[in-house]
Amino acid sequence: MRFPRRRRDPVEVNLTPLIDVVFLLLIFFMVSTTFETRQALELELPESESGQAMEAAPVTVVVTAAGEYRLGERVHAAGMLGEALAAEAEQAREHGLVVEADGRAAHADVVRVLDRAAGLEIRRVRIATVAAATPQAERP
Repeated sequence: MRFPRRRRDPVEVNLTPLIDVVFLLLIFFMVSTTFETRQALELELPESESGQAMEAAPVTVVVTAAGEYRLGERVHAAGMLGEALAAEAEQAREHGLVVEADGRAAHADVVRVLDRAAGLEIRRVRIATVAAATPQAERP
């Protein structure tokens, strides 16, 4: 006894839903990574012709043109700078301290940071600059 064989349709994999999901994931990751929670400071760093590139130090003090001090995400007044820097002193002694001073900041504000660092025996202090755009001789 012979049974009639049914003719089977060829199996096809529909890739349209897979492509839709991949595009949705791509759009989701593109949109979610563009949001930045860190607040950027508008600093105008002084220029230097002899500066060297360096890796970011874990302890960075930012001196703004208004005379504010930022250590991490917190803003400190001049009187509280020593206490805030003392909390980070061990890490600064090990990895160094970077001072990012605005070019328009008062010299006394920068010296205050250097003085507090010396008082906490932080020996590796670097000052952040940007590369000079034109040679010194061409400036008016």
